[in-house]
Amino acid sequence: MAAARQLTRRSGRERAGRFLAEGAQAVREALAFGTVHELFVTVDAAARNAELLRDVGVPVSTVTGRAAAGLSETVTPQGIVAVCDLVDGPLDAALAGSPRLVAVLAGVADPGNAGTVTRVADAAGADAVLFAGDTVDPHNGKCVRASTGSLFHLPITRSRDVGATLAACRAAGLRLLAADGTAENDLGSVDLAGPTAWVFGGEAHGLPEAARAAVDQLVRIPIYGRAESLNLATAAAVCLYASAGAQH
Repeated sequence: MAAARQLTRRSGRERAGRFLAEGAQAVREALAFGTVHELFVTVDAAARNAELLRDVGVPVSTVTGRAAAGLSETVTPQGIVAVCDLVDGPLDAALAGSPRLVAVLAGVADPGNAGTVTRVADAAGADAVLFAGDTVDPHNGKCVRASTGSLFHLPITRSRDVGATLAACRAAGLRLLAADGTAENDLGSVDLAGPTAWVFGGEAHGLPEAARAAVDQLVRIPIYGRAESLNLATAAAVCLYASAGAQH
C-alpha cells in the first residue's frame, strides 16, 4: 500500500514505471488492454463492481475508504484503483504504419483537459496522442480519470521537445494543423481529408511559439454566438471529429 501511495507523485511513477488507474471504467479498460499488477478496492466499491472483480487474475486487496482516498488525486474517490505499467511508448512506434489522425498536446497543463482530449481522440479514431513540451503527465490521476480508460486504447507518447515531436509527425506524412482563435482560415475552409496531426495548446497561454512556427496552418473554429471562445477539450472535439468525418 505504501508503494502504491508513491505513485500519486510523478517522481514515484517514474521510479517505479507504474501508475494508478482509478474508477471502475478505467480499471475495466486497464484489465482488458493494459498490464495490471494489483487492485485496491473498498468494501462498498467491491459490492458495486462484483462482476468486474470476478476472476481478474491479479491480487485484490480490500482497503478502507480513507486508504483508497490516499490513492486518489481527485476530490471524489471511487474506491477502486489498479496499479498499472506506464502506457507511454516511443514516438517512432506511435507514428508507425501511416497514421491518418493524431492529436498533439503542446504545453497543456490542465490534467482534466488532457485526459478529455485523449478520450475524444480515441472516440474519433485517432492513431495516437502525443504529449509534447511542458504538458501534464498523461499518468496524472486526474488525467487518467478524465480519459475514462482511453489511455489504454491508443499509443501515448511523451517528449519535452515540441519541435522534434512535430518534425516526427511531418516525417510520418502528417500535415500539421493547429487550432487557434486568431487564425484567418476557419475550419470549414480547410481540406481535412488527408493525414493530419492536430496541435492543441493550453487554454492559459495558447500554442507555444515552437509549435506555432512549425505547423503548416493555423485554423480557427468559427464562433456564431456571443461566447468568447471554446475551451480546449471542446475545440479538440470539433477539430478531431471534423477530420474524422472528412477521412471516413
